[in-house]
Amino acid sequence: MPAKLEGKVATAPPRPNHIRPASVAALAAVADVHLTRPGHADVQVTGVTLRAQQVVPGDLYAALPGAHAHGADFAEAALANGAVAVLTDEAGAARESLRDVPVLVHPRPREVVGLLAAHVYGRPSTKVRLWGVTGTSGKTTTTYMIESVLKAAGRQTGLIGTVGTRIGDEQLGSSHTTPEAPDLQALFAVMAERGVTDVAMEVSSHALHMGRVAATEFEVGAFTNLSQDHLDFHADMEEYFQVKAQLFDGRARREVVCVDGEWGPRLVKDTTVTVSTTGPATWTASGVEVSATGEQTFTAHGPDGDVEIHLPLAGSFNVANALVAIACLHEEGIGTDAVQAGLSTVQVPGRMQRVDEGQAFTAVVDYSHKPAAVALALDAVRAKTDGRVIVVLGCGGDRDRAKRPLMGEAAAQRADVVIITDDNPRSEDASSIRAAMLEGALATANRGEVLEIGDRRLAIFKAVELAHPGDVVVVAGKGHETGQEIAGVVHPFSDVDTLTAAIRKAHR
Repeated sequence: MPAKLEGKVATAPPRPNHIRPASVAALAAVADVHLTRPGHADVQVTGVTLRAQQVVPGDLYAALPGAHAHGADFAEAALANGAVAVLTDEAGAARESLRDVPVLVHPRPREVVGLLAAHVYGRPSTKVRLWGVTGTSGKTTTTYMIESVLKAAGRQTGLIGTVGTRIGDEQLGSSHTTPEAPDLQALFAVMAERGVTDVAMEVSSHALHMGRVAATEFEVGAFTNLSQDHLDFHADMEEYFQVKAQLFDGRARREVVCVDGEWGPRLVKDTTVTVSTTGPATWTASGVEVSATGEQTFTAHGPDGDVEIHLPLAGSFNVANALVAIACLHEEGIGTDAVQAGLSTVQVPGRMQRVDEGQAFTAVVDYSHKPAAVALALDAVRAKTDGRVIVVLGCGGDRDRAKRPLMGEAAAQRADVVIITDDNPRSEDASSIRAAMLEGALATANRGEVLEIGDRRLAIFKAVELAHPGDVVVVAGKGHETGQEIAGVVHPFSDVDTLTAAIRKAHR
């Protein structure tokens, strides 16, 4: 059952106001697909969607095969809403409900729906500059850094990613890190219409694997890092890497790769701009200094000299993210003044986000929801405190089960107190998820205290209750999210708001 946000109805993604219609015959030629009814070749298409309930008159409805249902099951509703043509496979084309409409048939329709949408919306990715960032961790932070610098340089910006979508200053919601292919092409067209010049965009492995960024042309493609995640979706780490590597198959005019670790170097070509915090590269960093608040200064060394950087974000990994952003921006000729100004003011929701209510301990919310990210976050706060580290951590349901004990282990190795709690259990039994995390935590040698509190709100309040002056409380896993999914229902929940409330209550 799809999740429903209580009290809210999902809205359709934006569409451009001005569209030059495309005939189904032209679409068939563009994607080299079979048109079942040539007599309908002149039917004009003005939009594309995968969702029958979001069809508007003039749309091409993409009826894709799925794990639980076939999109053709909903074709009748799509046609009733005004769809004028359908893209599907042979199984879908055989449906009785499609006998009187033009049908574009392809054995793997998902592979061509992005191309068709790009054609309908006028190849919009060529009308804005796209800055694509992929990797396991750091995508959101790096895109926020790029956007902040572009704004400082006077560019009109857009942002697409996990936290949401932004067109200028208008904030939209986000159901995927990277929207579905037709929604993405429509979004590019809307941004271009509204004067956006540059779009910083997260590119997930799901998006690459499922063709969401097909027919999308990037000005710059960047790689941050790779660690275990999404192994419920990918067979193993090698497959995960190969999918990420698709961003570097020629669809980006320039490529920037962080070569720290084992995976990045495999992406390097003669023209690749490299980044490293540990060894030789096109861009490196030195003189990193961290203040008591976690803010950092360092010197970035690049082809044209040094740049002094002030970064209001904690964690050594954010130095690497900043270097990736700086390298991308340098490739596009963004000046040093804008780089310094943009990075000095960047803020990223739910990424090492401090909650300060005047308390005598440090409180941080972070989106770390994979073993390596948990380790990096806790190592970062450990390096700046002589007190204890207290972490609240859960794992999502219906996702990579293998990482659960590893996350428990990573937390127990680094924190003085680990409170295992619920994240988004989704359709799974929450106690079984916690049990897997506890197994990893309790098996760790030299571990600290490990507690289990299933109710996430109570777990956060407990962490604050335990905190002494000089300690650090880290609430990890959900970051910017404003809901908790349990048994198919998304209940309002914010780690930042809950942590704030807990601190205020403790200091009344």
